[in-house]
Amino acid sequence: MHPNKRTHTTIRILALLLVIGITVFIYFIRDRADELTAYGYPGIFLLALLTNATVLLPAPGVAVVFAMGAIFSPFWVGIAAGAGGALGELSGYLAGFSGQGVIEKSPLYARLHGWVKKYGFWAILLLAAIPNPTFDIAGVAAGVLKMPLYKFLLAVWVGVTIKMIFFAYAGVHSLNWLISK
Repeated sequence: MHPNKRTHTTIRILALLLVIGITVFIYFIRDRADELTAYGYPGIFLLALLTNATVLLPAPGVAVVFAMGAIFSPFWVGIAAGAGGALGELSGYLAGFSGQGVIEKSPLYARLHGWVKKYGFWAILLLAAIPNPTFDIAGVAAGVLKMPLYKFLLAVWVGVTIKMIFFAYAGVHSLNWLISK
């Protein structure tokens, strides 16, 4: 095997192992993750990073952002959660980059892969901005397609920040609605 190809294969295997490790870690600490919110915005950032780092396993990140929006400034909650969430979504990208796509045979993957291939940045931004459980699959598709990392991160950051600001403000308004009743 050529040294360059061996290095590339090693990096892909390490990326896959990192994704698996992060997902297992988050799964086991999921019941204690909300304790990070005691640290304010940095805690919200870290919680969003951790909950978005899971691949295909749900984590309670949006619910915490909703609640924290009623306690802290919802705009800054959204900014902190958006930045952490964007970095956390690197796990899906790395899973795709590793080329070990277990989901590559699913019809949903084929559809999202087509969208990411055709629309690139805009598909990632839109899919990150709407609450949906399929974004990890879009991240895998971006990794498989070798979308430039800076474009992926920028699109995810903008999309996730929009979504998190929305949820943080929804938390404020729902609390105000409950208090006024």
